[in-house]
Amino acid sequence: MDDLHAINEEINRRAGRKLLPSIGVSLSLVSLVWFALAFHRQLFAILVGVAVILGIREITRAFGHSETFISAPALGLATAGLTFATWRGGVAGLAVATAIFLPMLLIHLLLRGPDGFVRSATATTFSLIYLPFLAGFLILLARPQDGLSRVMTFVILVGCNDTFGYFVGVLFGKHPMVPKISPKKSWEGLIGSIFFTLLGGSLTFHFWLHLHWWIGAAVGLMVVFTATSGDLIESAMKRDLSLKDMGSLLPGHGGMLDRLDSVLLSAPALWLTLELVKRYL
Repeated sequence: MDDLHAINEEINRRAGRKLLPSIGVSLSLVSLVWFALAFHRQLFAILVGVAVILGIREITRAFGHSETFISAPALGLATAGLTFATWRGGVAGLAVATAIFLPMLLIHLLLRGPDGFVRSATATTFSLIYLPFLAGFLILLARPQDGLSRVMTFVILVGCNDTFGYFVGVLFGKHPMVPKISPKKSWEGLIGSIFFTLLGGSLTFHFWLHLHWWIGAAVGLMVVFTATSGDLIESAMKRDLSLKDMGSLLPGHGGMLDRLDSVLLSAPALWLTLELVKRYL
């Protein structure tokens, strides 16, 4: 028992987070997503909206550390509008809602006067695009009748990238990939992500989406790039703002943004791929 405890502590030390709570939270989130999609797909859109609003609360506090103001209530209202418009109108609804809410948010900032306006406007625009706009592509994945298969395929791809990159990096990682941004990310972990995400993509596309396995392999490689880039973007934000985590909502993960980072850039990539496949293959 003492040996198992020592091994667990060593894994926690090398990974930078507690392993068992992290696994428990991940399985709970996957179960929640599956239930929402299987029971009523509109619930998934609401779930995405709630997750984004929680992320907005975290990014508001994060920017507050650098004395940059963004309005969480205003962005929360914009999130609700984008979520509804995306579910009802698809990609056109997402685009039009973003075009409407962006100037509204900038006009709202005028009420605070000119001091710090450029900094706040830039942070607000970034937050709108980074969170509710990119998360809107998760809703677009869920809208078709096969939304359950599409989203769960996405979950498997991102899960393979994050999970196996994490374990391979913890067990074998010796060569840091980008030490100035994320010291614990290693080239060995990236190789693990590539191998298992390509495998997961090939299997899910062939057996679940009934598409060519090589398309799944190509999408898997793309998801490794987008998910890893998304994780590094969020890590760069934390380092620039001198934060360890964006929050503490999810045990073993940190905040909601720490869970969404690899998702936000990957959802548009998978949605675009499936749209191209539907049109041309």
